[in-house]
Amino acid sequence: MSRVVLSLGSNLGDREANLAAAVAAIRPEAVSEVYETPPWGGDDDQPAYYNVTAVADDPERDADEWLAFAGDLEIEAGRVRDPERPYGPRTLDVDLIAVWDAEGRPVHRAEPLLELPHPRAHLRAFVLVPWLAIDRDAELPGRGRVRELLRDETLAADARALRRLHPIWSEHHE
Repeated sequence: MSRVVLSLGSNLGDREANLAAAVAAIRPEAVSEVYETPPWGGDDDQPAYYNVTAVADDPERDADEWLAFAGDLEIEAGRVRDPERPYGPRTLDVDLIAVWDAEGRPVHRAEPLLELPHPRAHLRAFVLVPWLAIDRDAELPGRGRVRELLRDETLAADARALRRLHPIWSEHHE
């Protein structure tokens, strides 16, 4: 059914291997280079993250199936959720940023386990910068063009803190 934009991050264990395994399982049509980013959300007592953004199509998956798949990837990477630290360290975090149906319409959801588009994506340079790098026309449904969102002064400052490292996809594809 759908096209999805996913944000993947890792700051525990072998960050590169965690991302590479998830990217290989997703088999995206596009994936950004790896960006090293500072922790986000006010929980700064943790290592820096490696982040990538991926765009994938799968006619067999709807939004709920993408969510289940993301959760499976996190479990396979050994993620343990700490309810005391919602923005704490993790082996792998996979967020659905936006999903479009087979007709190209954005999926909008406001449920406890799934909000689409992601309710904080427009505030996260570590999502938007890599996404824009792989899709110059990227648009976050309900928020606007990613290029325009990144003109916000706070986001622009956050974007300067990101450090582009290297490609991941060409090294780990098939």
